[in-house]
Amino acid sequence: MPARRVTATIALAALASLLTVNAARADGPAISTPGTPTVVANAPHQLTLSWAPSAWVEPGGEQPINYEVQVPLGPNTYRFLGSTTDTTITLTDLAPGTTYRIAVAARALGGYSDTSPTTTVRTASGRATVSYLNLDWSPTNNQIQHLLRVTNTGTGPLDLGTVRVRYHLRFEGGNTSLVPNCDWATLGCDRIRQTVQFFVPPGGPPTLTTPTPGYPAPGTPVPGWVELTFTDGTLAPGQSTGPIQLRHHRHSWSDIDERDDPSWLAATGQWTDNGRITLDADGVREFGDTNT
Repeated sequence: MPARRVTATIALAALASLLTVNAARADGPAISTPGTPTVVANAPHQLTLSWAPSAWVEPGGEQPINYEVQVPLGPNTYRFLGSTTDTTITLTDLAPGTTYRIAVAARALGGYSDTSPTTTVRTASGRATVSYLNLDWSPTNNQIQHLLRVTNTGTGPLDLGTVRVRYHLRFEGGNTSLVPNCDWATLGCDRIRQTVQFFVPPGGPPTLTTPTPGYPAPGTPVPGWVELTFTDGTLAPGQSTGPIQLRHHRHSWSDIDERDDPSWLAATGQWTDNGRITLDADGVREFGDTNT
């Protein structure tokens, strides 16, 4: 057989083989699903995970596999936590005392895997936690009402003057009017300061629905928070502030829909550690994460 015909025959065979592999891979991911992540070490600001490795479904010519560690937030929506080519990773940017659902997916040039089953883990407690008791059984009336309590879960004294607690919410309809109230507190409401902060999402050029450039369309929810700080005080290890009873309303006393507020939990009549309320001490996140 002439050399040219041999070369053509080999090329056609290689192409047929490639098409066969691609056809097999078209039926599903080219890389097998990694194992469920397991917790190797859990410290207040550090979480180490490991998992069983993935493999190429059709061996031959495959590229190195990279693992992406994620928090599933919804259909095809994830929060990226880190990546590695190993089957072990140490994450250092998670909040202490907070519950996370963590999964792993494999990626490579020319292939991917399904996402692994999730592992739910509560990171080790940091220097403080925030407990929450919703007093409002109707989340669509004209007030936000709940109790908060800060507890020192560290090993040394906690200076309340360095503590910042944020209750995260969304101002629906773009109405950012909110009057914060402290009705009663074990510490005394005079030692508690509240500040309302909101962040108008960036908008585009003026249109019929966005007449003002730089502002979102009317009705767009505006994210924000009510921030609590303390004038003074120190908590010994294991000591809490005691209940702080808070109540917020709009200037117009119009209805507020709390159900889309990141820090809101449905009323149960029970105290709970609410990991969607954040607490920083000395500028360091010690509790809570709104992106879980």
